[in-house]
Amino acid sequence: MAQFRLARLCLMLAALGVTAPALVTSAHAQQKSDAPAAAAAPTDTVRPEIFKLLDPAAVKPLVEAKNFTEVQNRITQAEAFPNITPYESYVINRMKLTVASSSGNDAAAIPALEAVINSGKLNATEKANFTQALGNMYFNAKNYPKAIEWFQRYEKESTTPDAVRPALASAYYLSNDFAKAKEVLLPMIEGQEKAGQKPADKDLRMLASIAIKQKDDAGYVAALEKLVAAYPTEEFWTDLVNRGVGRKAGFDENTHLANMYRLQFATAAKQMAPEEYTNLAELALRDGFPTEAKKVIDAGYANGVLGKGSNAKAHASLRDKANKGAADDAKNIASGEASAAKAKTGAGLVNLGWAYATMDQADKGIGFIQQGIAKGGLKNAEEAKLRLGMAQARAGKKAEAIQTFQGIKGAGGAGDLAKYWILHLNQQG
Repeated sequence: MAQFRLARLCLMLAALGVTAPALVTSAHAQQKSDAPAAAAAPTDTVRPEIFKLLDPAAVKPLVEAKNFTEVQNRITQAEAFPNITPYESYVINRMKLTVASSSGNDAAAIPALEAVINSGKLNATEKANFTQALGNMYFNAKNYPKAIEWFQRYEKESTTPDAVRPALASAYYLSNDFAKAKEVLLPMIEGQEKAGQKPADKDLRMLASIAIKQKDDAGYVAALEKLVAAYPTEEFWTDLVNRGVGRKAGFDENTHLANMYRLQFATAAKQMAPEEYTNLAELALRDGFPTEAKKVIDAGYANGVLGKGSNAKAHASLRDKANKGAADDAKNIASGEASAAKAKTGAGLVNLGWAYATMDQADKGIGFIQQGIAKGGLKNAEEAKLRLGMAQARAGKKAEAIQTFQGIKGAGGAGDLAKYWILHLNQQG
């Protein structure tokens, strides 16, 4: 509503400021007794009797004192004169607008403002400002069809059509015309992004809501990507990872479920549910990464998610298992290097490298993963590249990690995971 209050104040000041000199000039012009009889009266004039009623010097103190009843009486008397000219009508409506704006009477302000706009007496700047304000008034009155009408008029007649497009999109949205709302909103947002500007949070949320209303899953994910890019909250990240990866058609759960949880753990750990913590820990244990499982479980406890409720004992048992495995791995991991190097495929080297990365030896781990990828024979080379990118991210090698992720185009979720890792890394300092 702040936008509307500003509009009302601007209207009030403009009504007083512009009307006053016009009235004074007109009155003086008509009161000159020595004017030639044959001279035509100025086009924009008011009769002295009307000027006396609407004299700004008399009206302004009344408005400031909030004596709106007296001002309205003067307006009513002025309107009662016969043969009101177009300019006199314009002046009267400006005064009506002053009273309505000052007293907060929107119902009275709307017709007065509409009449002023249509009077033909405004300059281009005033007309544009008043047109936008009238659209705002109709919008706040929930008369969305009229708001749309006046916002569209502003678009056509002003030099800054973008100024009303967020409100125009909202008016369409609140009229349940979601297609039109998107038609206005999406190009505006894309233009702002292209110009390096951050779209408004409310506009991006509206775009996401439109996609939900239209049951457009791809559109909703695209809107979430924009929200995460501009406003990377853990809530948005959680929704994006789940919808943009886990719920997407063709997602290879057997290969990438753990990687999906890893991305979620990196971007929105505090939003993870207890079962998401335990699922990631169990998958890490299954695949031979007990140190990773230990860190995940420890984070779940630290964030107050695990160790509570009916599953508290199961959480404790899983924690004990991860702790024991991590301790054993720390003692024995080096002994596996030789066998991994002698293996026919690079799978062992990739696993060894990721294990080192989870043990805070990411630089060492990167080397083994790279050797494994180079050796080949991998069941899923794209998954190995994901691990390489994640290891590089853990090592603080942001540019190298992004380059690795950019080279991942695989299906089944690999390409989506890589895209979102890049988005996440680009948000890091």
